Amino acid sequence: MPVTTLKKLAIVSASALALAMPAAAQDIVPDDLTTIAPVPTDFEPPRTSWGAPDLRGTFPIDNIAQLPMQRPARYGDRFYLTDEEYAQRQEEAGRSDAAYAAEDESGTIGMGHWVESDASGRRTSLLVYPEDGQLPEMTEWAQERYQAGRSSWTPNTHFEWVSDFDTWDRCVTRGFPASMFPFRYNNGIRVMQAPGFFIISLEMIHDARVIPVVANKAEADAMRWPEEVRTWMGQSIGWWEGNTMVIETTNIEDGDSVSEDNYERGPSPLNMATFGVPPFNTIPTSKQANVMERLTMTGPDHIVYELTYSDPEVYTDKWTARLDWTRDEEYEFFEYACHEGNVQIRNYITAAAAGVENTEGGAVDGEGGGH
Repeated sequence: MPVTTLKKLAIVSASALALAMPAAAQDIVPDDLTTIAPVPTDFEPPRTSWGAPDLRGTFPIDNIAQLPMQRPARYGDRFYLTDEEYAQRQEEAGRSDAAYAAEDESGTIGMGHWVESDASGRRTSLLVYPEDGQLPEMTEWAQERYQAGRSSWTPNTHFEWVSDFDTWDRCVTRGFPASMFPFRYNNGIRVMQAPGFFIISLEMIHDARVIPVVANKAEADAMRWPEEVRTWMGQSIGWWEGNTMVIETTNIEDGDSVSEDNYERGPSPLNMATFGVPPFNTIPTSKQANVMERLTMTGPDHIVYELTYSDPEVYTDKWTARLDWTRDEEYEFFEYACHEGNVQIRNYITAAAAGVENTEGGAVDGEGGGH
């Protein structure tokens, strides 16, 4: 079981939280709730000593971890909640705060602070394109592999050895771009910068993306690895467009999601533990997978993060998610102890050898083989 973040124990009501949040972190909601507001670009961020826009800081995304990737049907074609729906969301957050406070007072802090996520703001989903808030249809090739895929979460997987588990359950990686989306815990993101480099450090599995910064896309294209050179997180290269950091990632490890060879199988580009993502972690990845990210500072404590994923062999269209990052410098990263005490891998193999079938998919605790 990973060591999770020990958060500050001060409990505030939903209304107090709304007052405490920086003004820039509040959604700019248009009159027409069926249109997505543009990302503000009028904030002038501070500069580093070498002259680059300074985006450094700690930006945990627990506060949006319960926003679904895809828009629930009840919201229709709306990108934003109505005033009444927003008030209900705040009320639900207040009830969670009260539950956490009761745990604190009784000295029985358990899942409350370990899985402390929220759905703040007015948005109905993380996806902003396609406009219907749904992931595009998969191609026939991808749909066949998705349905036949093997992972720690599928009911038909027989566990004989560690290679039968996901890369995530084996404490290797959640893959990319899955690593950039919220989960139930370990949602810390830390941005660091140095001359010529932009670093995104992730709390989960301590993945660190060390991204060279060049002058423009043409210079990035000239630096690309040969097609056969691939890594779990791909090759990310960034450049500045005004005050926005733009990052393009190619050479992502591809996988058919079906092969018994865990390297050929690969990780899914989306992890089902992100709220509203399809089940099973068996979405394949082709060699054409491409990720474009844009990080725009819209206030002293707020970054709008946009991610566009394109893989024409898997999806019939690209898709774009927008996440609001809010600074919290009191949030701390602790050791991500994953292999240590990761008893579920052995337990699943032992149970499979004893003839116990995994009929439901996922671990006994519902969190996957190693979690």
